[in-house]
Amino acid sequence: MAVSDIICERRGAAGFALLNRPQALNALNHGMVQALDAALEAWAQDPAIERVVICGAGGRAFCAGGDIRLMHELGVAGLFDEQLDFYREEYRLNQRIARYPKPYVALLDGYVMGGGVGVSIHGSHRIAGDKLVFAMPEVSIGFFPDVGATFFLPRLPDAAGSYLAVTGARIGAGDAVELGLATSHVPSARFADLAKALEAHGDTEAIIAAFSAPPPSGTLGPHRALIAQAFGPGEIPHLLHVLESAAKAGSAFAADTLALLRAKSPTSVALGLRQMVEGRSADIESALRIEFRIVTRICRMADFYEGVRAVIIDKDNQPRWSPARLEEVDPALVEACFAPLGAGELTFERGAGR
Repeated sequence: MAVSDIICERRGAAGFALLNRPQALNALNHGMVQALDAALEAWAQDPAIERVVICGAGGRAFCAGGDIRLMHELGVAGLFDEQLDFYREEYRLNQRIARYPKPYVALLDGYVMGGGVGVSIHGSHRIAGDKLVFAMPEVSIGFFPDVGATFFLPRLPDAAGSYLAVTGARIGAGDAVELGLATSHVPSARFADLAKALEAHGDTEAIIAAFSAPPPSGTLGPHRALIAQAFGPGEIPHLLHVLESAAKAGSAFAADTLALLRAKSPTSVALGLRQMVEGRSADIESALRIEFRIVTRICRMADFYEGVRAVIIDKDNQPRWSPARLEEVDPALVEACFAPLGAGELTFERGAGR
């Protein structure tokens, strides 16, 4: 990692973390994860730091995900332990943010996806700018919604989390606020002033409130009842039946959603639906342990490498999934991905190695 990939520094009463890979839409690499985790640990112990603020450089993205290309290269080379080292530390960072003892303010404008969601959604304050594009698009590359998605997505109203998990659909600031993914909206033009104000001593809520404005209208509202009906039970046959029936009755949203689902990795969709059911009763630690179980298995499965090839490397967007249809996914395979890892389970103790 170049030192400049992430800049962690004290500014007045705040610890500021700037994700600084604008040419890569601030995608997280291993060094960035380690640096942010170390900074958060230090700031938690520093009485002069009242809050943490995290933002992205370049104006196009807060953080568009993790370094998937590198994960693909490691897997192709058979370096699975190195892959898992990254996910282990990333998930521990997600847990640290969720349990952080001080206000954690994420300034979210532009793309916020995958790993970028993981270093923001678990914080106490998530500020949506006008240009926010939020998504968990992992099913598009044969992966699965991780970084704590098993915890936060099942808690969204009307099964909207399941919809986001298995379609990879993108939403803007309005829907993010309405669903509770963002805690408030601040116009993008005021982000720099808000960041400056957060350097001062004072109540975090009051500082943010002074810059907040009503969010733009969302787009999911008219479809929330259908989403709840289709995605709520978390069962593939039910999901397809409801959407197909609604599409035949003239729902363009149902038809579009079916098309989205059919384009994704069937195995990933099945895993995502199961996660949403498992996560309803999970705390953040249990959710991340579930995800570490899945990632341990999925990084050795063909769909991940085929998805990255089609979407990121060759960019032909013609993945050949195995199996090719949702109806063909083996329930036993899904079950096996959730099985305990024994001595390999994710723990949250630092400095204990693997």
